[in-house]
Amino acid sequence: MGELHYTYYESPVGLLQIGGNDHYIGELSFVDNKDQLQHGVPGITELMHQCTEQLIEYFHGKRRQFDLPVHQDGTDFQIRVWNKLMDIEFGKTISYMDLAKKLGDPKVIRAAATTNGKNKIAIIVPCHRVIGSDRSLTGYSGGMWRKKWLLQHEFKIAHGVQTLF
Repeated sequence: MGELHYTYYESPVGLLQIGGNDHYIGELSFVDNKDQLQHGVPGITELMHQCTEQLIEYFHGKRRQFDLPVHQDGTDFQIRVWNKLMDIEFGKTISYMDLAKKLGDPKVIRAAATTNGKNKIAIIVPCHRVIGSDRSLTGYSGGMWRKKWLLQHEFKIAHGVQTLF
């Protein structure tokens, strides 16, 4: 469906790289060093502008759900996992086991966790809302400090409580 355009947004959790085109957002990732910067097709699409605006609203506590078309290439299983992540409510968390059960088979817990880690659309596809069965924070490709920040931000907005962890 076309090559991605790239733009950047300086957020409270660092520089975010937004990749998209006229049809969907295909990437939202954290940039920790300049070697990660992408230079796709020149130009920023209207959809990418909307994505930036919705991120600003999210970080200001005015948006709990994104209404942007997203797309990631993956297997049928991976796409099912990413779609299930979109069902996790703002301010809530589930465990990897809960995610596997929602997929219909507790035995897919490792595959679901691996797929969660391959999510290319951070925040919008809220992989940060998946935690350990013992309620501990577990792996996050954006860094544990970001996962903790995002969860505390959402919990505070949703419940009026300062800290979750």
